[in-house]
Amino acid sequence: MIGVIVNVVTVLIGSALGLLFRKGIPEKITNSAMVAIGLCNLCIGVSGMVQGKDTIILIIAMVLGTMIGTALDIDGKLNSLSEKANSRLKNKSSNISQGFVTASLVFCVGSMTILGGLDAGLKGDNTLYYTKAVLDLISSAMLTTTLGIGVVFAAGTVFVYQGALVLLAGLLAPYLTAEIIAELNCAGSLMIFALGLNLTGIGKFKVANFLPAIIIVPIACIVKGLL
Repeated sequence: MIGVIVNVVTVLIGSALGLLFRKGIPEKITNSAMVAIGLCNLCIGVSGMVQGKDTIILIIAMVLGTMIGTALDIDGKLNSLSEKANSRLKNKSSNISQGFVTASLVFCVGSMTILGGLDAGLKGDNTLYYTKAVLDLISSAMLTTTLGIGVVFAAGTVFVYQGALVLLAGLLAPYLTAEIIAELNCAGSLMIFALGLNLTGIGKFKVANFLPAIIIVPIACIVKGLL
């Protein structure tokens, strides 16, 4: 778990630096930087989406996942928590929910996260997570500068998600095939793309409602393999 802990700490440090620099940046510049972050998300999303090979899996996962997410109103509940947190923190300059969801996806989507968890859990090799920690240090600082304090809470997502991968590596390894990892990256990258559209002001997607698709992807791949 040492690699996971190091990654969480770097996210917190990067977020703290981002909050520190954010205070002295005029709102006009912050808004323009948010558009730039949105464009970067679009680029990350496109590069990840092309890794997917089975469009049917993507469609099934996204449709079913979005239906589940909408029924559970994940986006609404996150926004409600965001409003309460903003009220308690007396923070009106950022959307905590937006920062949390954006950072959580950016930090957790990608083969480096999954393969790093398997390496750490099965071999005790944290190399990938150490590398990812450096990247996330920079990303968290940049994201927090534009999206605010919500990015800090994404450290919890990193801890839970990566920690689960490490602890359950022995059980998950036989099922996390190259195909499933590719399709997970594809679905996650599509969500990052949607976030990019939101940040640039082009779209207004309730991305949090898409999140159950991440669970549907491996199930759909396994069922397809059985058939």
